[in-house]
Amino acid sequence: MAGRERMVVVGGDAAGMAAASQARRLRGEDELEIVAFERGRFTSYSACGIPYWAGGLVDGPDALIARTADEHRERGIDLRLHTEVTEIDTDRQRVRTAAPGAEGGAWTGYDALVVATGARPLRPPLTGIEAPGVFGVQTLDDGEALLDGLEQQERRPRPEGGRRAVVVGGGYIGVEMAEAMVHRGYRVTLVDRKPQPMSTLDPDMGALVGEAMEGFGIETVRGAEVTGIVTDAEGRACAVATAEREYPADVVVLGLGVRPEAGLAKRAGMPVGEHGGILTDLSMRVEGYGNVWSAGDCVEVLDLVSGRQRHLPLGTHANKQGQVVGSNVGGDYATFPGVVGTAVSKVCDLEIARTGLLERQAADVGLQFETVTVESTSRAGYYPGARPMRVKMLAERRSGRLLGVQIVGREGAGKRVDVAAVALTAGMTVEQMTALDLGYAPPFSPVWDPVLIAARKATAAVRAGQAPGRSG
Repeated sequence: MAGRERMVVVGGDAAGMAAASQARRLRGEDELEIVAFERGRFTSYSACGIPYWAGGLVDGPDALIARTADEHRERGIDLRLHTEVTEIDTDRQRVRTAAPGAEGGAWTGYDALVVATGARPLRPPLTGIEAPGVFGVQTLDDGEALLDGLEQQERRPRPEGGRRAVVVGGGYIGVEMAEAMVHRGYRVTLVDRKPQPMSTLDPDMGALVGEAMEGFGIETVRGAEVTGIVTDAEGRACAVATAEREYPADVVVLGLGVRPEAGLAKRAGMPVGEHGGILTDLSMRVEGYGNVWSAGDCVEVLDLVSGRQRHLPLGTHANKQGQVVGSNVGGDYATFPGVVGTAVSKVCDLEIARTGLLERQAADVGLQFETVTVESTSRAGYYPGARPMRVKMLAERRSGRLLGVQIVGREGAGKRVDVAAVALTAGMTVEQMTALDLGYAPPFSPVWDPVLIAARKATAAVRAGQAPGRSG
């Protein structure tokens, strides 16, 4: 159709397809052609659901797909799976793609380009890291490979003492995969080079997670660097080695975190930040490029609390950023102002949440702060089912501005972090928080919600000029 523009999307998951879908809502096929390239065979899926699929709590992979490739195509998006973009030529406004069986690749021109290449899992160059029986959990393809491997393992005679799984890494994915392996009946060892699991928490809060995991029967090996994967006579992984000892494994799961997949953009001359992510303005337009946008796990984002750029790879951000890109390409206007670093997870019945800055992050940006910790319950103490929780709160020393909250507890603990996330976004002080009109009834909360108890204590610490615990 003469005169219509072409939008090219690199990456077919949350950010890329959110951008494509939003642009299509705003502009019809007669105005805007949309071509999306995805090197894998799945699109618009929830990678966050892979641990629960692995643990048998949810079905997969179809249940984890929000919109299939055919559904995108029915809406007028030319989605091409198994097709990798290998080069971006911003001068000529085109991308080179390689598809299975194709020679030399093909060029596709664009009027608007969206780079949504996601993140790549850390996979250190250790001996045996590529051996059969070692699995990552970044994509649905990874999830399928893991499930196939587990099912093959479980068809074999059960070893004396039970099947063993070793999870390497104690972050969100590592902790969630440890739980998944428990659900499948494995004896689980989690090996982490940090002193405590969940380094996204302060050490005192992470210690609570480690203690709970031990209580669930998960062996936690802390402060241990993995030196290699031991293989058997058939070349399969059979143990994880550290400097001190080897931990037997029928399956090894890697949960070492991710880094922005920004190599393609960097080779094209696009700017990247100190964390390796692509740099954009508030409209998600790549800095210095008028018709190139980027979104999702490949970008850096503004931390609204510290004022610094960070890499925070979460599906919530990716979807919102994709919507912003699609609105701007579609002729509307939208911005993504930044994040406060909210995240929530669980291991067995322990809920883990944080938002804002940790102590070390606040200190790194030169903030002086007060720190308080309170113990409370999820419901009125007399109401059946009340469970304990610990809330830690950071407040700026003189202003009283809320800087961060961490929560560890049982049922009803995790989502309380959302109150703090809203307060952080609004720039509230802890004293202002004490007046928040939160819902109360004995089945849901004590008369003073745990977050507000922490805010009261933080207010007192700010007024006194010093916290009862360590401050920066």
